[in-house]
Amino acid sequence: MSLPHAILTALLEKPSSGLELTRRFDKSIGYFWSATHQQIYRELGKLEAEGFIRTLPAAQPARGQKKSYEVLPAGRAELARWTAAAQEPRTLRDPLLLRLRAAAVVGTAGLAADLRRHLELHRRQLTEYQEIEQRDFPPDRDAPEDRLRHLVLRAGIDLETFWTRWLSQALAEFDGLPDPD
Repeated sequence: MSLPHAILTALLEKPSSGLELTRRFDKSIGYFWSATHQQIYRELGKLEAEGFIRTLPAAQPARGQKKSYEVLPAGRAELARWTAAAQEPRTLRDPLLLRLRAAAVVGTAGLAADLRRHLELHRRQLTEYQEIEQRDFPPDRDAPEDRLRHLVLRAGIDLETFWTRWLSQALAEFDGLPDPD
């Protein structure tokens, strides 16, 4: 499971409270690894119990004060171990592709409209990624950590480019099919 490693990564980038972490997660890591706020909070508890992170001491004890977390050496070592470990590529499992396959035997009614909806969503995501690239990765930003983060963003841009091109082709194919009964 990669959620604990996503959290360790985010906390190594910047020690955070659970709330700050979930907000950062929604704006960055969440683009390619999603998790609910409850999952993140639950995982923080597990990581702390395993000795991978700790709660930072509060400046002043106060009831209901938010806890901030930082990664301990054992957490950094676990993240390094996981990063270096070989993993098999993931098989593509997309319900839309399965629905297209099913349409070959049951008909295409309603599917073209959903393909257009998917195309619009992927176009919006592509635009958002391109805006992030323009804003956060100017040509002179060349530190190793920036280059790796930009590489992850480029993967998102390339995937969204693929989906927009493929969905456009799929819709062109649909135009050539007979109307469903």
